[in-house]
Amino acid sequence: MTTGTLITVAPTGAESAKTEVPALPVTLDELVLTARECEALGASVIHVHVRDGEGRPTLDQGRLRAAVAALRESTDLIVQLSTGGAVTDPEAHRLAVLDADPDMASCTMGTVNFGDDVFLNRWGFIVDLHGRMQERGIVAEYEIFDLGQLTALQRLLGRYGLPHGGHVHVDFVMGVPGGMPGTTATLVAAQQMLRDLPEGTTFSATGVGRTAIPVMLAALSAGGHLRVGMEDTVTYAKGRPVESNMQLVARAVGFAQLAQRPPVNTAEAREMLGL
Repeated sequence: MTTGTLITVAPTGAESAKTEVPALPVTLDELVLTARECEALGASVIHVHVRDGEGRPTLDQGRLRAAVAALRESTDLIVQLSTGGAVTDPEAHRLAVLDADPDMASCTMGTVNFGDDVFLNRWGFIVDLHGRMQERGIVAEYEIFDLGQLTALQRLLGRYGLPHGGHVHVDFVMGVPGGMPGTTATLVAAQQMLRDLPEGTTFSATGVGRTAIPVMLAALSAGGHLRVGMEDTVTYAKGRPVESNMQLVARAVGFAQLAQRPPVNTAEAREMLGL
């Protein structure tokens, strides 16, 4: 069991609209402000989606590059760009996310039903994304929406080698309608399957919506790390909308400290992830 906790903040996502969630950070200034606030509390990684001038999800290269540059200038956070985008984004645009030169990028390990939509991740696309990250020196975080995707990851690493930096880190995305449930039993099963991956593999867990708290508690007790943020939940408690990403990071930090696994700083996080 690791002694510290890596806390990732996912502040925006591609699902919620600013009109429905006024606290959602969608402009560059809002993104940088929330990043600085969350770093001060204990976050060490920021998982980034960007929005256009009307607040809609976009993979525009100019906006991606501006976000990476601004976050590096204003924080010491590890900048992780989402290659998932929105479920409607074409593969070519998702691959081009890497041109913005982030520290890390996500690599989703399979297709999954996503509410009423389908989040498509063909095997060929996964292989291409993995290889491009290896070539460009971008560290991968493998997003796991269902348990079978861990077997796909084992296959990927066996055929095409370890990610850049040599360390394997996965994020269990739990509670998405169509994916694995956000329960302790599921997380335990997922953790057991990590034994088939390279020694030293680490994991974070993300609980979507009402699964946020049970997933955090289960992950901490199992030696895992945490991802929180308004991408994954916009309700702090029943009847209480989230006021800011700071609220969610502060709660995660509090839980980590109670578990006697305080947040790692950004230097420790870089060492852990092979950056």
